[in-house]
Amino acid sequence: MTVTAVASATHEEIYRVEEPSVGLLGFIAVHSTQLGPAAGGLRMRPYASEDEALTDVKRLSEGMTYKNAAAGLTLGGGKAVIIGDPAKDKSPELLRAFARAIEGLDGRYITAEDMGMSPADMAILAEETRFVAGLADGEFASGDPSPITARGIFNAIRTTRALKHGSRDLDGVTVSVQGLGHVGWYLCQFLHEAGAKLVVTDIDESRVEQAIADFGAKAVPLAEIYSAEADVFAPCAIGGILNAETIPQLKADIVAGGANNQLATAEDGAALHARGILYAPDFVANGGGIINVATEIQRIKDREGFVTEKLQALDETMAAILAQAKSADVSPAEMAIATVQAKMEQASKAA
Repeated sequence: MTVTAVASATHEEIYRVEEPSVGLLGFIAVHSTQLGPAAGGLRMRPYASEDEALTDVKRLSEGMTYKNAAAGLTLGGGKAVIIGDPAKDKSPELLRAFARAIEGLDGRYITAEDMGMSPADMAILAEETRFVAGLADGEFASGDPSPITARGIFNAIRTTRALKHGSRDLDGVTVSVQGLGHVGWYLCQFLHEAGAKLVVTDIDESRVEQAIADFGAKAVPLAEIYSAEADVFAPCAIGGILNAETIPQLKADIVAGGANNQLATAEDGAALHARGILYAPDFVANGGGIINVATEIQRIKDREGFVTEKLQALDETMAAILAQAKSADVSPAEMAIATVQAKMEQASKAA
């Protein structure tokens, strides 16, 4: 296996990992260990090129730095990606090889489940590395983080509705959900239970059909989710979907979802603000999953109490960011980054 350092002016460490015998090609990125070891999930996607995968792992790992800081965790930001179709290319041998690369970083990066991965895959990684969380079994096992991630996003939707419309009640509110993977599905469950109406789309037609059956959802084609008649748009698939092409299409006046790096560029946060669309910064809205994983990394016995406390604090952070952004007449995305950078600065001084 070849592990090659990739030069970076923005990240502490980036490595290219390759093992041709098992079809492995991927990257590990450590953005910051300022608050603690870098933590973030392992994602497997059929990227079109190495450059696309490298760009994604850099953006995602930076997002994890902000996400962990926003959640008040003593963890830095990192991420890993493997190039390939998880349905066709993933194998125990590939995962074990990548786990050996993670082990080689000696704890500076701790991995967990992300897109294209499962708790069962984490168990395979654990055969070769100590630095993996999100396991289904074990004394501090935290399991699938998706339900906790979805709960945090559900809270963020209610909080943005309260600021924008004066009520956290979602009964009769229409939410368009892009992506019905683990997080998107749990979010739909929470929304349905709260009386919301759902508009959904996903690349997997069977998931869409199931959402229609289970939640009475309305289905729209992939490209039409942006222009769907909805009060809230909840992106829960890939990032970069809020851009110059999609923002003008939005009918919703709130965007709050689970996808990482939803804004294609920093300017897109300002574009949403200019249109009067209230944006719940993604790394605050979707911080529930890493809070859940942190209980395993930090060996916290009262997992339920820790998660409840941190989710509440995260929701309060979201409310403060939105209120401060409104007062300053700036994008919440801009205010969120300023807020977490201040948190990191305070934590560094305290240390």
